[in-house]
Amino acid sequence: MRVLWMVAGILTVAQAAYCASAQPVQQSKQPMPPGQLVREVIYNELNDHQGHGYWRYWIERHTPKETRVEQQIETANGPISQLLFINGQPLDAEKRRQEQARLDHLLNSPDEQARYRQEYAQDEKRVGRILALLPDAYLYEYEGEENGCERLRFRPNPAYPARSIEARIFHGMNGKIWINVRYKRLARLDGHVENDVNFGYGVLGRLNKGGWFQMQRTQVSPTEWKTDRLEIHMLGRALMVKSFARDTSESRGGFVPVPVGLNLAQGLSLLQQNEAQSMAQVQSRAQGSSQAGKAMGMLSTLHKSH
Repeated sequence: MRVLWMVAGILTVAQAAYCASAQPVQQSKQPMPPGQLVREVIYNELNDHQGHGYWRYWIERHTPKETRVEQQIETANGPISQLLFINGQPLDAEKRRQEQARLDHLLNSPDEQARYRQEYAQDEKRVGRILALLPDAYLYEYEGEENGCERLRFRPNPAYPARSIEARIFHGMNGKIWINVRYKRLARLDGHVENDVNFGYGVLGRLNKGGWFQMQRTQVSPTEWKTDRLEIHMLGRALMVKSFARDTSESRGGFVPVPVGLNLAQGLSLLQQNEAQSMAQVQSRAQGSSQAGKAMGMLSTLHKSH
């Protein structure tokens, strides 16, 4: 859940975690009021957030500028990552030197490590605050059942006092949430900005209407779920003059548990021990995606020919 505060993923994933929207929607049994279901789900998410395990995985991040693939390990001091590919190509000698220099600076600079830990702690608190506001900041209604998940539509609760900037950003959104009813866990979250969201009457900034995010999660253990797909497409302005845009697509996979309580140096050592394995996993996934794309192209050609 560490990326939830950025605003959030779709596409395919394990059947147990993802409610396929392509499936026919069945009438929900509505076992409890929708707001109560969301409240119980968020309670579980917050407990997981406080007592989570630690994992190693790869991340593929697409931006308008480039595609980057890195491997990452979660440590007690925050996640540490190592860049593996840029635009589908392994790092050349110079890029590897720059990446190693970045990591060496982090491990050898007490000031840099202190800043890193502080940012990580702030992010963790931000995630908790955002999760905590979801039950009260929105009004929910059932839309149906899909593959064991309840799909709910949400809209801003007009009675909710959104005082912080974070609360105002999220409170300005409408969307849908998919809940795995067996585990009472969040499986998918889609949100979009219906109207411009102004901060300080527009003086401090504005989030433009039309922005959207999608987040998708998968079960990685009997008790833990991780974000495995993230889409963020937002436009806005800060302090009246500085425009900003976030346009990213991110996927994660290959989740493997690691020992609890690793420090940054131990995390990096484990990353580098498994570098070849991580590169092989990513390359295998890329080949599979390419073959799937070719197959879809052939099917499309056949369809047109008929």
